[in-house]
Amino acid sequence: MRLEKRIFLSPPDLTGKEIDFLREALDTNWVAPAGPHIAAFELELCSTLCGYAAPCGYAASCGYAAPCGVAAHACALSSGTAALHLTLLELGVGDGDTVFVSDLTFAGSVNPILYCGATPVFIDAAPDGCNMDPAALERAFATQPRPKAVVIVDLYGIPADYDRLLPLCASHGVPVIEDAAEALGATYKGKSCGLFGAFGVFSFNGNKIITTSGGGMAVAADADAIRHINFRANQAKEPAPYYLHKELGYNYRMSNLLAGVGRAQLASLPDKIARRKAIYERYRAAFADLPLTLLPIPAGCAPNYWLSVAVLSPEAPLSAAALTEQLEGDNIEARRIWNPMHRQPVFADYPRIIAGRASNADELFENGICLPSGSSLTEEEQGEIISRVCDRLS
Repeated sequence: MRLEKRIFLSPPDLTGKEIDFLREALDTNWVAPAGPHIAAFELELCSTLCGYAAPCGYAASCGYAAPCGVAAHACALSSGTAALHLTLLELGVGDGDTVFVSDLTFAGSVNPILYCGATPVFIDAAPDGCNMDPAALERAFATQPRPKAVVIVDLYGIPADYDRLLPLCASHGVPVIEDAAEALGATYKGKSCGLFGAFGVFSFNGNKIITTSGGGMAVAADADAIRHINFRANQAKEPAPYYLHKELGYNYRMSNLLAGVGRAQLASLPDKIARRKAIYERYRAAFADLPLTLLPIPAGCAPNYWLSVAVLSPEAPLSAAALTEQLEGDNIEARRIWNPMHRQPVFADYPRIIAGRASNADELFENGICLPSGSSLTEEEQGEIISRVCDRLS
């Protein structure tokens, strides 16, 4: 029987405190892409990554050193895509350059490479997970032109294998951008996602673990680089008594209104992670005897459980596509795993690198399904999902 009320994959989960920050912005007339909420949001995100409570009234550029010794500086932007674009530019990526990037990801991880005029090379997913395969990355370094940067994605809030990936990049002198768009609040061996590369980027799109409705953030240990990103994001306006531009700029800044929403959302991040983890664990227990498994959590990783992803076994009576379609018929929003970038017509002419005989990214796409995982999902709603999946796969 079709559910009367639709169950969404990962809807926004508002706390009720967002209105207080919005009201403050409206009352003080800070509605432009400038204002105190922006600086406060940047600082509070930095302190969240570094594990410290943010003091009040200081610019994010002061930075906070995490227990691991990494300082965080941040620039709030209009989207995660904008953040990736500006960080690529900051590394000097341009016409004729090559950038290695995860094959199994969303197009937003790749489009900015093309914005810069560079060539993406798609690196396969690991056979024991969903993130970049170190063996495929090693092969890419051996067979492809030396890249200007490597973009590593923390897919579905699960940290990549940085103990193996980072030394490979370092040995070739190539900087890393960590696409942590889906991984705010996740950690790898105690260190926050977003802090593993020369730059990290986050997304606050409507379906992410916290949202500003639309927005993103670039973070780095290099305060000067973040200041330059901020400068470029504000149309590269020089400090002159008239409009003066010496380099190309972009209209990429976040508004003070959206930053206020982000501040309210960020304060509830630990609770949102805990609720999504409980959802993952209930799925895992309920599906223990079915021909599917949830994406594994690698040792040393504490994901943010953004989405619970199930991978169907070959003996499953339904394909991932069929199960997704049938759940849609139940008024339950499920989604296939990201369609790999090398399968996208717009990217079909670019190289891809696999380490084995077959593409792990292709196999995950064919067999994987993302189940509703929002932090507002009730146990009753999850029970309906579990019941319908079990009925079809038992």
